Amino acid sequence: MAPISTPQTPFGRVLTAMITPFAADGSLDLDGAQRLAVHLVDAGNDGLIINGTTGESPTTTDAEKNDLVRAVLEAVGSRAHVVAGIGTNDTRHTLELAREAERIGAHGLLAVTPYYSKPPQEALYRHFTAIADATALPVMLYDIPGRSGVAIDTETLVRLGEHPRIVANKDAKGDLGLASRAIAQSGLAWYSGDDMLNLPLLSVGAVGFVSVIGHVVTPELRAMLEAYTGGDVQKATEIHQKLLPVITGMFRTQGAMTSKGALGLQGLPAGPLRLPLIELSVEETAQLKIDLAAGGVQL
Repeated sequence: MAPISTPQTPFGRVLTAMITPFAADGSLDLDGAQRLAVHLVDAGNDGLIINGTTGESPTTTDAEKNDLVRAVLEAVGSRAHVVAGIGTNDTRHTLELAREAERIGAHGLLAVTPYYSKPPQEALYRHFTAIADATALPVMLYDIPGRSGVAIDTETLVRLGEHPRIVANKDAKGDLGLASRAIAQSGLAWYSGDDMLNLPLLSVGAVGFVSVIGHVVTPELRAMLEAYTGGDVQKATEIHQKLLPVITGMFRTQGAMTSKGALGLQGLPAGPLRLPLIELSVEETAQLKIDLAAGGVQL
């Protein structure tokens, strides 16, 4: 049975964009993925994004993606929303991944803006609508122009929000003004996709987070969210400020690299990375330890 959702929080409120654990030889570590998923849900996540960018999705095969979703569903699917990243810059391929994720039992889909191709807004509208029409699953858009090369305009978000299965947006645009208008006009459930803006986005109407730092500080993220929604803005601000060193440390370089480095320091499943990503250097690991410790993370 899928976890409970509401129209306001269709994928839960605190989600981590989970890394994909690999074995020492670079193969998929499904047992490690299950153990990590259980750890993250036990820590307070009510959703996990599988096969996203932090999950090194550009380097995993379709079969590996499907195996990973299946394994995580088996481990935590009754306790958390398992959202499958299916976005590519090929609409036909994306639809294939979406239909397979539905067949396996995923609770929802994360669809990133097609990258590299830089499609115009009408093309984006048709791409995302095709995804939403392909399955019965709810869809979370992922607006990250820094990686995709093109933003989803507010007007396009409003149009997409009219589709009954396009229910949410993961916002990594980094613009609180645009977010304010889009939240007000689109009716989409808004999730922060930028850890530095988790608290500010709550203030303009976001309902939760899709986080990278959630790999190591989920309890603090949930405490911040609950403090803010409970009216204790001062406490929420204090937690946000306490987390600043963690956010800085986790984004000194690429997020999958630092996430795996941090998990490795805690003895949790992570493993190596696949090229074009690489493991942190000795110096980067030492700095990450300093940053995490400054934010209260136990190593």
